[in-house]
Amino acid sequence: MQHDGDPYVVMELVPSRSLGEVLQEQGCLTEKQGAAVLDAIAAALASAHRAGITHRDVKPGNVLIADDGRVKLTDFGIARNVAEATMTARGITLGTPAYIAPEVAQGGDVSEAADRWSLGATMWAAMSGEPPYVGKNVMQTINAVINGDVPVPAGAGRLAPVISGLMQKEPSERLSLVDVRKQVYPLLPEPGTDAFEVRESVPPPVIVRPKPKIEPDAPLADDPGPLPFVVTKPMAPQRPRGRVASTFVLVAAVLLFVAGSGGGFALTRLAAGASLLPPTEQTLQTLPTLPTSAALERRTASAVTAIGDQGGEFTLSVEQSWTMYAEQRASDQRFPASAVVHFVSGSGAYEVTVQRFPDYYPKRDIKTYVSGVQARWPGRFFGGEKVPTPNLAGAHSEDSIQFVYKTVEGDESNALRRSHFSRLLPYGNDLWVVEVVVPTEQEDEARARLFDAIASTFAPV
Repeated sequence: MQHDGDPYVVMELVPSRSLGEVLQEQGCLTEKQGAAVLDAIAAALASAHRAGITHRDVKPGNVLIADDGRVKLTDFGIARNVAEATMTARGITLGTPAYIAPEVAQGGDVSEAADRWSLGATMWAAMSGEPPYVGKNVMQTINAVINGDVPVPAGAGRLAPVISGLMQKEPSERLSLVDVRKQVYPLLPEPGTDAFEVRESVPPPVIVRPKPKIEPDAPLADDPGPLPFVVTKPMAPQRPRGRVASTFVLVAAVLLFVAGSGGGFALTRLAAGASLLPPTEQTLQTLPTLPTSAALERRTASAVTAIGDQGGEFTLSVEQSWTMYAEQRASDQRFPASAVVHFVSGSGAYEVTVQRFPDYYPKRDIKTYVSGVQARWPGRFFGGEKVPTPNLAGAHSEDSIQFVYKTVEGDESNALRRSHFSRLLPYGNDLWVVEVVVPTEQEDEARARLFDAIASTFAPV
């Protein structure tokens, strides 16, 4: 509708909870609840697909369970009409990592089949109480979606064959929405009843999760180290301390005081994302081996945003075996909208990202970007010296620079300490950011082996 010349979108007010909220409250759905949700969302997607619309972000948070029992699919905010060619260019990945289809995660076209995979993944989560793919970070989740086996539906009962039929790696083999509704029909609640009306009296189903598949070349967990105590025979009754023993205790107390005085140094090392001790040979052996420059191959990718801008292709030398996926990032208080292409090693330890901010200039500059990175890691950003670096050929608004910063992700007990080598390259009105992320323990070695070898090969097409 129009109001005073401005366009407005008017939507139905649905008193409801999202499916994600329902799962948080009761753990997982019963078979009848799952059938009701699956049938309703399949019907909604079928209607959208007939109109030429793909949803692109089907997930529990976008499914509404109304107070009167109706089920609604919402948030078509990133949906696109298939007729809009600029919106379906290769390299555009939209959606939530745990629920996007494998071909979309690799930068492929978003089709109706991708919505069917996301529907299957959503129902997988609804019946088991957790997403089908869970990783410590986005990179691990994306790697699992692309390269991992499709997990067996847990706790899905008679809905399991339908969910498995939707979650087929090959898009052409996925169950059609018509067949989904046919198979679900006998499991639906009686007409006129609300499957969600009584929740507390229905015990959640027992979930039997399949054992995780362990790859033969998967890295082993770190050695937990020696026990904090030594098992010995029962201690004999202690004798009174002599003069020598008392002197020893006094010396030990002095040493403890000196060690305590160094606590500030230890805290500073921890805050900077560094280990208290230098990496030992045993520690380094648990990290993956850095690739050599001989393993790098020229690859072409596209960093085109969803608004359909032009000029987003680039080339970069990186290992051919590394997984590539594209991501769209909406604008926020720190950064404008951008397109990001990720190249991730099989272990997830190393990552190369190429981020493009179209029309970054003349409104912003490099200083604005650096401030945004610092704001993204409040209290955990530890920047390095900014170093001038060669400019890209062609017009540029300011000179290129590069810098190193460290981040700490997660709780201290399970923190991920990473070093980010970042090269900022103005090119016309765009800003390109080429970043190599490595474990902090390998920072010195990775500077030459990865960052210098890879970043210098970047070139817009």
